[in-house]
Amino acid sequence: MAGTYSQIYIHIVIVVKYRKYLIKPEWEDELYKYITGIIKGKNQLLIEINGMPDHTHILIGMKPSMRLDDLVREIKKSATAFIQQKRFGNKQFRWQGGYGAFSHSKGNLNTVINYIKNQKKHHQKKTLRQEYIDMLEEFEIEYEEKYLFDWLD
Repeated sequence: MAGTYSQIYIHIVIVVKYRKYLIKPEWEDELYKYITGIIKGKNQLLIEINGMPDHTHILIGMKPSMRLDDLVREIKKSATAFIQQKRFGNKQFRWQGGYGAFSHSKGNLNTVINYIKNQKKHHQKKTLRQEYIDMLEEFEIEYEEKYLFDWLD
């Protein structure tokens, strides 16, 4: 819409269902390139993407013309289809329901970019569960721990 000006930066975290280690190093770059294409195809700006075998971090510059929920739904749906079409890993690959979304200021972007780039090093010291709870608490987001992840037990 003419006359609309915005600067919206969102850090998205999506988690593999049951936190299984299904994103393999051999094809994670190809998956991240595919997700980049989805984001660009929706006219959003991908700033950084990286993750671990059980989750993915995505930092985007978002235009207000798109609903975040619609974008994340499309990323998950299309990435799952891509993984299955390419026959990467498990045929049962699925993302857990929901996602984390954290807004950032432009002045904080370099910190977030470095955090995402260094996921593998970061997770030598901290589990996904610890990381996610720390983020929720830092952003003062109320949550019930029993709903954070899908559990096999």
